[in-house]
Amino acid sequence: MTESAADPFRDAVRPLVEAMGGEMIDPDRAEDDDVVLSWEGRPVVAVRLPHLSDSLDHILTELERRHGMPLAELDRKTKQSVVRVLEQRGAFSVRHGVETVAVALGVSRFTIYNYLNRENAARGGSGGDTG
Repeated sequence: MTESAADPFRDAVRPLVEAMGGEMIDPDRAEDDDVVLSWEGRPVVAVRLPHLSDSLDHILTELERRHGMPLAELDRKTKQSVVRVLEQRGAFSVRHGVETVAVALGVSRFTIYNYLNRENAARGGSGGDTG
């Protein structure tokens, strides 16, 4: 595949790689943990995946970009929505995830737990905060 033919492939996967917080590198620089993407039987680009600890920071940065302002400046309802998205993406399974999100949202850990409890109660989970 010529370099010009590889460019549309790279352009096509770039948004996904960026959304994951990965890095696109030349396949010949790939290391064991990198994912080499091939097109028509030839390696085109390697993707270096982020460390799990960096993923949450990347997700928070992307959410700020999407909302057009620092997350701490969002209204309560929008912050609750952000917490819901982060829970779906596994943010709270990462060590210090609750603390990291609380700082980003400008709220306490207790508030994050309240948002999570309300969401679980709304879905019919047990032990939710009804207030």
